[in-house]
Amino acid sequence: MKYVLLTTAAVLALGACQEQSNASTSSDPVIAQKAEKEIPVFSAEAFFQTTSYGLPSGAGLAFGASSGDLLVTSDESGIFNAYRLNTETAEKTQLTSSTENPISAVSWFPQDERFLYTSDGGGDELNHVYVQELDGSTKDLTPGDPVKASFIGWSPSGDSFFLMTNERDAKTFDIYRYQTDDYSREMIFENDGKQVDAISRNGRYVALTQNRTSADSDIYLVDLESATKTPKLITGHEGNISHASYEFSPDGESLIYATDEFGEFTQAWRYDIKTKEKSDLLKADWDVSYVTYSPTGRYRVSGINEDGSTKVTIRDVIDKKTVKLKNLPEGNANFVRFSADEDQIAFIMNGDRAPSDIHIASLNSGEVKGLTKALNPEISPDMLVEGEVVRYESFDRLEIPGILYKPHGASADAPVPALIMVHGGPGGQNRKGYSATIQHLVNNGYAVYAMNNRGSSGYGKTFFHMDDKKHGDVDLKDVVASKDFMAEYDWVDGERIGIIGGSYGGYMVAAALAFEPEEFDVGINIFGVTNWVRTLKSIPPWWESFRESLYDEMGDPATDEKRHRAISPLFHAENINKPLLVVQGANDPRVLQVESDELVEAVRKNDVPVEYIIFDDEGHGFRNKSNRIEASNAYVEFLDTYLKSAPELDAVK
Repeated sequence: MKYVLLTTAAVLALGACQEQSNASTSSDPVIAQKAEKEIPVFSAEAFFQTTSYGLPSGAGLAFGASSGDLLVTSDESGIFNAYRLNTETAEKTQLTSSTENPISAVSWFPQDERFLYTSDGGGDELNHVYVQELDGSTKDLTPGDPVKASFIGWSPSGDSFFLMTNERDAKTFDIYRYQTDDYSREMIFENDGKQVDAISRNGRYVALTQNRTSADSDIYLVDLESATKTPKLITGHEGNISHASYEFSPDGESLIYATDEFGEFTQAWRYDIKTKEKSDLLKADWDVSYVTYSPTGRYRVSGINEDGSTKVTIRDVIDKKTVKLKNLPEGNANFVRFSADEDQIAFIMNGDRAPSDIHIASLNSGEVKGLTKALNPEISPDMLVEGEVVRYESFDRLEIPGILYKPHGASADAPVPALIMVHGGPGGQNRKGYSATIQHLVNNGYAVYAMNNRGSSGYGKTFFHMDDKKHGDVDLKDVVASKDFMAEYDWVDGERIGIIGGSYGGYMVAAALAFEPEEFDVGINIFGVTNWVRTLKSIPPWWESFRESLYDEMGDPATDEKRHRAISPLFHAENINKPLLVVQGANDPRVLQVESDELVEAVRKNDVPVEYIIFDDEGHGFRNKSNRIEASNAYVEFLDTYLKSAPELDAVK
């Protein structure tokens, strides 16, 4: 089930392939002019003057109960920090001033202007939860090393809040209730290793998930007012069925949960805690990504993952009407948040040609007002490219979806080189929406096909499980077939096609160059796995709740080491004969730096051009804007040297 997978097996998917750049390091954002349609070619600096609001998880967007201002997360300072955003004037005030570790705003306090935020140490993913006091001082609410913690929710009265932390046992997360006034706390649930999904707003119930395999999981319900607080199974079943929790109903009487029991796609169901009865709530011909409610429960918000885009619906459950908003800008709405009085909502709009911007809307009039302008004013939307969802037949005639980005001016008379982009995961999904990475590559004359090979989320559970224990085989064949598909376009230079990917996608880059060495002309491996034997033995302890599920999909290193060695590019690096760029974060807890070190050393012995960039202050993904710019410059410069202008390719042609 896709909801479960993105919660559990997104183990290697964290934004590894994010933002790109231009070959020039000129400070002038416009460094060249394309004559065909007068589309300027921009430097990396110009693309990364675009501001990011919020985070991929939606963290960093919350109404203040006392002021009505929004608490937001933004990287306009060069690194993510917390800001106050006035909903009347759109004025922003920076609240934190970190210059090293990015900060993710979480929530205002219910009765005053204190707020919670999280931050880790240089990308190590060991997030702590902090409070910023009214005088600007801060306090770490979850101290310790190594400790990972996160916010769960507020009590109805606002006099306490709930955090979970693995301080007692690195492999599991216990739940604590903190008092709002003095931050004193008590453990209210000692976990036995299950995944914490949700806590009811009244603080009485906790929903846990036990992931048995990547296709089979169960939900347990804990009554914190019971004497034993014993988790009770509520999704007993036979065969492979996946379950996960969305959230509890606002009145605390029901759990809204996800299941793929009744078809290919994830549906939303309701479990009545008192009667133990189950009933269907929402289903579609795609996965139901999430279901959430306004503070009183009057409004229900749902998101459907429709062919790589999220379609959001706001439903007035009292009047039984769908809320209609007027004059919505380009893109899709995401991360809907309600004001305390439920008169307004805040949300983020995002589209291929429109970076994430924060908007508010009146639920009475439907009027929408934009509060931010994320896109660099040097760049207009018509200079960017809208992605097109296209499909192709793979080696076994299976239809593979993806999103195609065609550069302005590309034609049969002026064909362009192309890149196959592979997502992380292994069960991730390339989706529609603004990507500075893709737009900058396309702006520099590279077509991009962001493919969704078998094993990707969002296209049904059968499609999702087609690569289980077949990684480096059937998924790689899909990748090769996508290259052949791209070469059929007359506006693509079929003799100049490379591959790029981050995390699991980085693995596919290295695998393509090692196992299909004549297919792609270059590869860019960003934080990619190269040695599955080491990676699966060294996963962080806080993944314990879905270790079994991960091993079910990838194979248990205790019994499958031979196969893991066979599919690991590091052990076949002597086959790599095409130029390679490797990017690595020194603090990466998922793909250890030693993997990239060893791959680079091995490929250089082949007398093959290898470029290697290590970011000392990054983990598994880019967090700092300056690093995105540096990496982006490196991508385009590498491609300009070895793909667009490679003399050996000209000789072949």
